[in-house]
Amino acid sequence: MKTTDLSLEKPSRRDFLQHTTAGGSALVLGSFWSDLANAEQQVTKPTEGAVFNPSALIKISSDGTVTLISKQPEIGQGIKTSLPMVIAEELEVNWKDVKIVQGDLNPAYGGQFAGGSLSTPLNYDEFLKLGALARTMLVEAAAQTWNVAAAECYAEKSKVIHKASKRQLSYASLVAKAASLPVPDVKTVKLKDPAQYKLIGSRIGGVDNAALMTGKPLFGIDVKVPGMLYAVYEKSPAFGGKVISANLEAIKALPGVRDAFIIEGTDNLNGLMPGVAIIAESTWASFSARKQLKVVWDEGQVVNESWDDFSAKAQALSKQTGAVGLRKDGDVNAALAKAAKTVEAHYSYPFISHASIEPQNCTAWYKPEDGSLELWVPTQNPAAGQAIVTNILKIPKEKITLHMTRSGGGFGRRLSADYVIEAAAIAMKVKAPVKLTWSREDDMRHDHYRAGGFHFLRGGVDAKGKLTAWHNHFVTFANRVMRDGKSILQPGSGASLSGEEFPGRWVENCLLEQTPMECGIPMGPWRAPGSNVFAWVFHSFIDELAHAANRDPLEFRLEILGDKDMMPGTGERGQPYNVARMRKVLKEVAEKSGWGKRKFPRGQGQGIAFHFSHRGYIAEVAEVTVSKDGQLKVGRVVVVTDIGSQIVNLSGAENQVQGSVIDGISTLMFPELDIQRGRVVQGNFNEYGLLRMPDSPTKIDVHFLKSDYPVTGLGEPAFPPLAPAVCNAIFAATGKRVRQLPLSRNDLRWS
Repeated sequence: MKTTDLSLEKPSRRDFLQHTTAGGSALVLGSFWSDLANAEQQVTKPTEGAVFNPSALIKISSDGTVTLISKQPEIGQGIKTSLPMVIAEELEVNWKDVKIVQGDLNPAYGGQFAGGSLSTPLNYDEFLKLGALARTMLVEAAAQTWNVAAAECYAEKSKVIHKASKRQLSYASLVAKAASLPVPDVKTVKLKDPAQYKLIGSRIGGVDNAALMTGKPLFGIDVKVPGMLYAVYEKSPAFGGKVISANLEAIKALPGVRDAFIIEGTDNLNGLMPGVAIIAESTWASFSARKQLKVVWDEGQVVNESWDDFSAKAQALSKQTGAVGLRKDGDVNAALAKAAKTVEAHYSYPFISHASIEPQNCTAWYKPEDGSLELWVPTQNPAAGQAIVTNILKIPKEKITLHMTRSGGGFGRRLSADYVIEAAAIAMKVKAPVKLTWSREDDMRHDHYRAGGFHFLRGGVDAKGKLTAWHNHFVTFANRVMRDGKSILQPGSGASLSGEEFPGRWVENCLLEQTPMECGIPMGPWRAPGSNVFAWVFHSFIDELAHAANRDPLEFRLEILGDKDMMPGTGERGQPYNVARMRKVLKEVAEKSGWGKRKFPRGQGQGIAFHFSHRGYIAEVAEVTVSKDGQLKVGRVVVVTDIGSQIVNLSGAENQVQGSVIDGISTLMFPELDIQRGRVVQGNFNEYGLLRMPDSPTKIDVHFLKSDYPVTGLGEPAFPPLAPAVCNAIFAATGKRVRQLPLSRNDLRWS
């Protein structure tokens, strides 16, 4: 399918390959990630005017330009900069000579998604090998040109140097020769000693920074295609509702409106929801027409659901045995009966929205002449968008071209593809390029939300202040789905507790149980799923137990962790826990923050917490001030992370941690969604609070500990410990416990 010219001021991958390989020599290397060792498949040798293999990730032109294709979605996490840095490091090129092009969805690239902080760990080693493979071939090309052994040569700053004679050849001059060489076995390729890294570990600004600062059209919402129309899509205010009728003829008669029609949709909450589409000549015309749309809805059974009813039901369920047993070690009831002190607490948190700055949008162009579909999408999971179109609209995958644009925030929301299938379904009826744009209200009231939850906890300590018993009954939210012909309740993303969650495995008497509560509210991944709330609950309650035991919170946590270096995995997930790494970051954050070395006046305090999530070991200390009238100010946050042996881009890594801290404070303090009659009440930022600049912390200290473990991601693991650290600091400052989120629901006044 030919790619249409866009106003994005960048070529598609296919256009890039067509235009840059014609009329000149070039060395192109790519990776079929399923089998990097099969290196012969990874090099396409150029011929005059040829179009190279679309799996190519590296192209070195005869003018010396090095072009790298970024295969992962860029959602603000900086992966479009950091992963190409990995290739460039081993390739030994000048970063100033590198151009980066966003790749489209292509099965030859392997996994293409941004979620779970997995982009770096799943690609880091392979990208190193790919860069080294290209460098090795360039060195061999120079050696053959000079008739010397390759071992006598080395690569540096986009050239190959002969050690003895100091002769030099630029990569540009070696392109044709290198392209003609046999490909070495990737197992024989020698990687650089990390101590020699010049690019990895340095501070590199984002490759899109200049375009972002000057307002260049990079995002999905910026896409323009010649002849494009504009669409809005009205769905039932109550989740899962269906259209009975609508005033379509009146809407079609409005200025600028081209068409209006009903889409029947599906019953899947995460699929194509039924609704009414309005197609117009401009976004303004479509949004204006929508204000006059009148729809009669069949709202179904979800209208009987409300947050207050959920809360009451959770309280009743908490008094029963959990529906699912997750862990049972020892005898919790007997241990609690023997405990010197016991604590009971109920923690709860609401549904919240992803609240991305860029609302959901997608541009789709269906071409009936060949049954093909072209999509331009700000997505975290392009394959999901392709799959949902194939499954519902029956368009074969090979007929779908999906271009990834930059996303104005994701946080897990753009792992879903509901907005993609809506645009595709509309485009099939319109038979012209059409851009679907959600309003802010659409985005907030038709999100796939972070699930709310209720934790009912009991804990006990002995006469020496040691934790001896832990019981958590987690009442969670679940949707009813069909699996293998059976109707089951499936907890929402991040709404399933693991029997391995800390302090499970560490407490001799531990009972963890879960009860799903059915709802019709769509749920989806939200930054650090599960961990984002579990860390707050568990480390807040640990702090309560430390206080009951009259123990220092740091000392109490270290005692729970114990002296084993590894805690083996148990249960279905089987996730091992490196206790030694966690102890180290915990001790380090105490040292960096001056834990226990200052005496704070009333109204000020420190709080500490740690959490293991998404392969990262993170500990944080927060310092807060709470005025007598209950106004909170987070002063300093100290973060110590262990995410493996290497930080790829120091600038990007610091930004990720700082962003996690600020996002964590925002999520702690303000956002909540009220559910009434099966619908979300809040619709825009005037009703849904987010952090403002004056509420941001005064200082965020970020420290990275390198360890001898694989490199991992950083977009999520620094988020979870923030909320418990702040809430524990609030208790230290005021004596008041925070057991309900958001913080705005708590009275922090003291005198």
